[in-house]
Amino acid sequence: MPDKRENIRIGVFICHCGSNIAGYLDVEELEAFAKTLPNVAFVVRNLYTCSEGGINEIKNAIDEQNLNRVVVASCTPRTHEPLFRSSCAEAGLNPYLFEMVNIRDQCSWVHMREREKGTSKAKDLIRMGVAKAALLEPQEPIISEVHAARALVIGGGIAGMTASIALGDRGYEVVLVEKEERLGGMLNRLNMLGPTMTDAGDMVKEKIETITDHPNITVFTRATVTDVDGFIGNYEVDIETKSGNEKVDIGVIIVATGGRLFVPEGLYGYDGRRVITQLEVEEVLGRGLDPAVKNIVMIQCVGSRNEERPYCARICCQTAVKNAILITEQNPDAKVSILYRDMQMYGVENEEMFRDSKVKGVRFIKYDPARPPRVEEGKVSVFHSLLGREMDLLADLVVLSTPVVPQEDADVTSKILTVPVDENGFFLEGHVKLRPLDFATDGVFLCGSARFPANIRETVAQGLGAASRASIPLSKGFVVVEPIISVLADEDACRGCGLCVALCPYSALEVRDTEKGRKVHVIDVSCKGCGVCAATCYQHALSINSFTDQQINAQIAAFLN
Repeated sequence: MPDKRENIRIGVFICHCGSNIAGYLDVEELEAFAKTLPNVAFVVRNLYTCSEGGINEIKNAIDEQNLNRVVVASCTPRTHEPLFRSSCAEAGLNPYLFEMVNIRDQCSWVHMREREKGTSKAKDLIRMGVAKAALLEPQEPIISEVHAARALVIGGGIAGMTASIALGDRGYEVVLVEKEERLGGMLNRLNMLGPTMTDAGDMVKEKIETITDHPNITVFTRATVTDVDGFIGNYEVDIETKSGNEKVDIGVIIVATGGRLFVPEGLYGYDGRRVITQLEVEEVLGRGLDPAVKNIVMIQCVGSRNEERPYCARICCQTAVKNAILITEQNPDAKVSILYRDMQMYGVENEEMFRDSKVKGVRFIKYDPARPPRVEEGKVSVFHSLLGREMDLLADLVVLSTPVVPQEDADVTSKILTVPVDENGFFLEGHVKLRPLDFATDGVFLCGSARFPANIRETVAQGLGAASRASIPLSKGFVVVEPIISVLADEDACRGCGLCVALCPYSALEVRDTEKGRKVHVIDVSCKGCGVCAATCYQHALSINSFTDQQINAQIAAFLN
């Protein structure tokens, strides 16, 4: 609680955000309104508050106007709150005496055609933000030591091997766990890698040799992670290996478990011989295509973009075009037809490969998913949606392009690490733009097709990115955690029932025996301040820093006023 004798002086900064806010709300009216609110000592409008000029105006006002609370009414705190907090800190104000009001996403963007009502709502939001700001208390960041400067990489495919080598080369110990007998993952079954037509076997061999000879990398094959306990910098991991159980102290974890190819059982007459998948044709091309096979038909989107798997697997079109080119190179007399819904060729080089395939004679026929192709003996019938007529294509071999799907044990790994999966079963990143290689749980990172289907270049880039992210806490030797976390505000009220422990999505709570009996303990480094525990506690023993009952009640009262 702020000292009652403290003279609360709040500065309110209203952002035009160009025309994002000012184009739909009356910001002059918002400025005049803010000046009437209790404890507000200074109000100003900025064209862009997040610009250098806007930031300097906040710093100068804190000094010149003797402000001890700051409210910025602008866009989303998810992207800009750290910037404004750091600006307050540079001006000598505790950064947690800052409150952000989102009048862009929550107001101007959703009320573009309701200027008067939108402005009225923005007033409500600003009034609520000011009411909360008056009750904010200074907080100090939580610093936790990294006791184990060692990384665990789960998955020995190209993503996991890339991440392991990158971390090992930086001098950090790496424990690489692979459930198969051999490193390499799906790469072991590929022939050539498009668009550069690199030999997949050579890449696997090079990576495995580098890892085998690396002094900082320990590899466990035919091994699985069975338990993970602790938090960032202080994990204790159980690994079940061929020779028994290993316990290892770990600082950070990278999930690189990859994906697997969907097997199209019951679709288009799939039999693994005359009707095969793109992965199986890779093996055929590696051995050498039978010269008698002259008519090849490829069917795209088999098992994807449907009700069960609504997503586009992204790499199927690239793979089909690459294999079509390789077929024509092995057998110039071969006729290859690709039946597609939409061709997705990401990147300039893939587009060039697409054009090159047409030059080599590969035919592309668009089909309607409402009238899918029919595989019959020696031919494939398809309704050509552009020509508007039925076509029969000779087919010595039919190749089905199937999607990458999550690993069968992804849900098990999810529970062990307390990390989420999305609606398709892939692991879910912290934020698709801001934290694409992080989980919401600090200290756990992800890369490759464990996150979503990715081609080799993307997988390598993500492996390097995850290694870079994971090396930050390892190099610093400590982690700084936001203090907006759960706290046991009333120890006497806590009954140690454990309900909050059971519901915590981050495993940040535990019940301990104390002199006063069983009481809940908050593992501050693990807590993300989601508020589930405080909302659940029927004794009101738990609270969230900067989101106390008193602060929330003040906002509600301000709204109802």
